[in-house]
Amino acid sequence: MLSSSLIYVALMHHPVYNKQNVVVTTAITNLDLHDIARTSRTFGLGGYYVVNPMPAQRELAGRILSHWVTGFGAEYNPNRGEALGRVEVVAGLEDVIASIEARHGARPKLIATAARDIPGSVGYGEMQKMMEDGSPYVLCFGTGWGLTEEFIEECDHLLRPIKGPGEYNHLPVRGAVAIILDRLLGDRA
Repeated sequence: MLSSSLIYVALMHHPVYNKQNVVVTTAITNLDLHDIARTSRTFGLGGYYVVNPMPAQRELAGRILSHWVTGFGAEYNPNRGEALGRVEVVAGLEDVIASIEARHGARPKLIATAARDIPGSVGYGEMQKMMEDGSPYVLCFGTGWGLTEEFIEECDHLLRPIKGPGEYNHLPVRGAVAIILDRLLGDRA
């Protein structure tokens, strides 16, 4: 059986592309912190990591989280504080891997996501079956214009992209996280 507590989300701000296909580091956004934390908590994930190598960006995220976890926001909206209290802000993917490995005694398997078609991607039903093996997994989501090809190649698996009925395909990352978690863990009754 698929255990949601063995699944983690990593929101990658580097290495990602900008719209000119140049590798950049993107900024952390308040909406992504809040919405992905709430979605991760709703689906009972093991955790949500925000990955950004820039110290000033990590400090900003820490101040936002502190407001909701221990500051005025904790009293004002305890539900939000409960979700945001599970967010970890780290410098790199190696920090995510080390943290999960320390918790579970096993290196997590990395699942890349992309909005573009890439050969070798796996469908959601097949991924669900793979994830029933009792291993920890990290769903890696890119910001900007997506994860770099090199990053995707280093992952263990790649999920098939989310497609709508038309040609337009530019979901906000927080929307993609919600859709993918629902496809993998949602109640289908």
